[in-house]
Amino acid sequence: MLLCLSHLRWNFVFQRPQHFLTRAAKTYRVLFLEEPIFAGSSEPFLRSSREAPGITVCVPVFPEGFAGDINPLLEEMTDSLVGDVDTGDLVLWYYTPMALEFTRNIGAGTVVYDNMDELSAFRGASPRVLALEAELLARADAVFTGGHSLYEAKRDRHHNIHAFPSSIDVPHFSSARQKPVNDPVDQAAIPRPRLGFFGVVDERLDLDLVERVAELRPDWHLVILGPVVKIDEASLPRRPNIHWLGMKRYQDLPSYLAGWDAGIMPFAVNEATRFISPTKTPEFLAAGLPVVSTPIRDVIRPYGAAGLVEIASTPEEFVSSVEKLMAKREPAWLASVDRQLATSSWDQTWEAMHEKILACGIPLQHVFTPAEKGIARV
Repeated sequence: MLLCLSHLRWNFVFQRPQHFLTRAAKTYRVLFLEEPIFAGSSEPFLRSSREAPGITVCVPVFPEGFAGDINPLLEEMTDSLVGDVDTGDLVLWYYTPMALEFTRNIGAGTVVYDNMDELSAFRGASPRVLALEAELLARADAVFTGGHSLYEAKRDRHHNIHAFPSSIDVPHFSSARQKPVNDPVDQAAIPRPRLGFFGVVDERLDLDLVERVAELRPDWHLVILGPVVKIDEASLPRRPNIHWLGMKRYQDLPSYLAGWDAGIMPFAVNEATRFISPTKTPEFLAAGLPVVSTPIRDVIRPYGAAGLVEIASTPEEFVSSVEKLMAKREPAWLASVDRQLATSSWDQTWEAMHEKILACGIPLQHVFTPAEKGIARV
């Protein structure tokens, strides 16, 4: 069994955890434990639902206004999930060090920390994150990082740490190269050219840059897809050529990207973005869209260095780069994109990660073989 402790919700943006765990579910029985919610229940309870083949999502639900210490109750709930599973057969997979506060008592054959972001730098982060991360690094058998810059920052803190940047589902996003007959309904009336961004809208997005680009080129239309999180929606710039279309399903993204003329990644350059490795970089490229990004380290290398993404630091540079890209698209550029994207996929990345997990000591008889056709042993 694989028990994942996550700070992200399964039914939020479909990203790194969902990509890896849907693949892990072909090998393990996966339980995905989310952070608690505080709803109208009279007593705390654990809500479970099957959200994907082989994956059960578990949500601790506490009464609205619950004022007690939740960790002992979370520990009881987590213990009930593990039940009588042989601890040698259990993989504990952490996305948040905060989960250590209620899982210290659980023994496991392998402990994995998939460090996808520097959570301590995010707005609203608990002051306990850094201490708990140090404890998790001491306990983990394997540590994976979501990008090369994060790996470089932490490679001296663990003996078995590996960089596994988020990957790409090329067939899914390359379908955007086939221009649809009809745009999605909420995009159809937006004039072109369109510059698009998709992802979580939070403190990592440079809203001043977005507004200034829209001001410099009022004939361009900026289409922003994604939920607004941790920032006030009133802070979003409102101009006739900026369109906030909200969260979209992962399976619908190619139909939006197919109607864009360029992809933009207007990230703020701050502590929250210091170690990010945006998954959307290869996704934009697979869709055949030219891309302009602010100077994010894991975008500069490898994508900027390879000439696949333009890097711009100011609104004026951003506009100039987009103008250049839209004026002329070189066939050689798309060929270079395809060569780069051919070197990785979510399947390949998961297989490489799984090899590292198996090397930590989970006996091979406790995981699937191809002949077992998805019948779980763990």
